[in-house]
Amino acid sequence: MSADGPDLVVAGAGGGLVGALRAARHGRDVLVVEASEHFRRGNNTSMSTAMIPGVGTRWQRDAGVSDSPARFVGDVLAKTKGTGDAGLAGALAVASGPMLEWLADEIGLPLTLVTDFRYPGHSVDRCHTIEGRHGARLLEQLLVAVRSSARIDLLVPARLVDVRVEDGHVVAAVIEQPDGTREEIPTGSVLLATNGFGADRSLVERHLPGIAGAVYHGSEASRGDALRIGSRLGAATALLDAYQGHAALAQRSATLVGWATVMHGGFMLDLTGRRFGDETTGYSEYAEALAARPESTGWLVFDQRVFNLCMSFTDFKETVGAGTLVWADTPAELARVTSLPTDAVVAELAETAVAAEGSVADRFGRTNFEQALAPPYAAVKVVPALFHTQGGLVVDGHARVLRQDGVPIEGLYASGGAAAGISGHGASGYLAGNGLLPALGLSFLAAEHLGAPRPAPVEAPVEEGSR
Repeated sequence: MSADGPDLVVAGAGGGLVGALRAARHGRDVLVVEASEHFRRGNNTSMSTAMIPGVGTRWQRDAGVSDSPARFVGDVLAKTKGTGDAGLAGALAVASGPMLEWLADEIGLPLTLVTDFRYPGHSVDRCHTIEGRHGARLLEQLLVAVRSSARIDLLVPARLVDVRVEDGHVVAAVIEQPDGTREEIPTGSVLLATNGFGADRSLVERHLPGIAGAVYHGSEASRGDALRIGSRLGAATALLDAYQGHAALAQRSATLVGWATVMHGGFMLDLTGRRFGDETTGYSEYAEALAARPESTGWLVFDQRVFNLCMSFTDFKETVGAGTLVWADTPAELARVTSLPTDAVVAELAETAVAAEGSVADRFGRTNFEQALAPPYAAVKVVPALFHTQGGLVVDGHARVLRQDGVPIEGLYASGGAAAGISGHGASGYLAGNGLLPALGLSFLAAEHLGAPRPAPVEAPVEEGSR
């Protein structure tokens, strides 16, 4: 780092590491500040399923998938019922392909395209992931690259508590140590990559009342730091009611069962033993639907075929290893091991079987069961969860934080849950990957905007005798 301080301070060692690495690639000196000592397993990037949407990538081309930014934006607008930020979605879509290919080629991420199933809302296969389909492995790869870079310093634990702005431009970052000591670090650029406010109960109750009673399954460092810092600087905020929920958190182990169970043919019962909607609409909105059922508890039901297909997910393996599944050879036995009403469970298995076969229409309008479940049946007791918030500081297509009049605060960027994302309002607009794509993509865009360092001024040669 130069004596004048780093070119960029990144607050948050999750998706913000992509911005740090890209800025370093452009010759910038970077300081990454992370509040939690346990970030490698406890931030939202590490807790994700490592599904990153990418548009027009070489992996799509190799698989014969035709995709485009316009198609991605169309999927976002369809899922959000027109309330998603089309301009931001377009910027992320355009950047996603080059970003993923750079992460593979220069950072070494072993990316592949997910083709065995498709999450709700995506019209084509565009989610890219790594082996194990878990964010901890993704984050570890980024950390290896960060630690090998001579241009990046990592400060843990320390928390960005303020950003100083003069004449409309960032001039310093204020860092607080665990003992309360504060230090002002000169810098011209700050990337707020601190996620949202899911760990702040008062903010959740104010903005997300429908999910406030659910389990919070995200980083404890997501306390709304970026929201508070940006608001003090006059930044605009938007979509504070937006969030990603999940309806498949195993009650016993607090591990993610995963929605691939549903997309391969599973379904959910409440404590009356009955289904209560079309599960394929999306795992985020189904969290709020489950929260409204008796005791906010349900049973996710699938079979051996689905079980086998889901074992590629680390989260699912951990759920299985925790002993949360129960098995049954008949519908009546399934009712017994789940303590659900026998008549209801038997009826639901029969009804979903004929709907899967296409003999009758599903009463909730579900069209994708893949195929009817067959014995032995498996079930997991699940509760709804809040994973992360999706509203925050308004940013443009360069990830620059905007004031309420639309003018950028020069040198201030935001990514991931710190920014107002592309999920529209509430939970139903969340499209799989809407967390990781803005986390990684906006960080990438911020670094691209920051670009290469400006050359130092060169003094004109002085002719001999002119002084």
